[in-house]
Amino acid sequence: MVVAADRIRSLNKYEKTILLALERGMKHYSWVPLEQLKTATKLSESEISYRLSRLIAWGMVRFNPVPYDGYALVFGGYDTLALATLARKGTISALGTQIGEGKESVVYDALGLGPVAIKFHRIGGRSFASARLNREYMPDEGHCPWLIASKKSAEREYLALTSLHPAVSVPLPIDQNRHTVVMSLVNGQNLNRCRLDEPGTVLDEILENVQKAYRAGIIHADLSEYNILMDDGKCVLIDWPQWMETGHQNAQTILERDIDNILAYFLRKYKLVYDREDAIRCVTG
Repeated sequence: MVVAADRIRSLNKYEKTILLALERGMKHYSWVPLEQLKTATKLSESEISYRLSRLIAWGMVRFNPVPYDGYALVFGGYDTLALATLARKGTISALGTQIGEGKESVVYDALGLGPVAIKFHRIGGRSFASARLNREYMPDEGHCPWLIASKKSAEREYLALTSLHPAVSVPLPIDQNRHTVVMSLVNGQNLNRCRLDEPGTVLDEILENVQKAYRAGIIHADLSEYNILMDDGKCVLIDWPQWMETGHQNAQTILERDIDNILAYFLRKYKLVYDREDAIRCVTG
């Protein structure tokens, strides 16, 4: 859950300074020592202790007393830094409610120049271990792998969206900061929740978009019925952080897995038979 917007607005300038110091410090420490925070923020011990107690109560910072008094940023604090930056840039002016959740992200609606969606990448714990095995860009080590991994995941997704839009039916990328991606709001349902009147037409459209992405040098690498939205009868392909370049040594295997996932779904739900080799040729030919 993202920290409440009113909590972010009520942050004292000292509390923002502490969050930024923790973000920098966690490049070098798993738990940033209190002495290091005092040096970085130039705040007195009483002031910094008071502000840290508030940040801990608000779910932005965590404390660990062993082997020394140390503090760490958690997702609530990282969310706060990202939202504050996006608000300062004018990208968003109000945060709405949660509209989606995945294994490694949560999505909220928000207000920018118009309605937008903001995706918070959340790679930590077991999801980080899985991501490190499956994604070559993930760090093998580091004092704060979840922070680094979540930021890299957001950066990669934003890069994919900017590379593909508008040729491929993907959300319009608007901005990216830390572990967040701001994009156009798609008012559609997941493909798996829809009952299509013309499934064959939709399958053709999906394959056509996979083909266009392939021609742009990009393979989704995690394509299924769960990351395709149907908006006014048109498909929109979402969730791109795992994308792979077509020149990768495993590209053909990953592409065929994406295609197999989609063909299997349409066969299972609609009894629609589509020749696998024809589908692969359609995309790569």
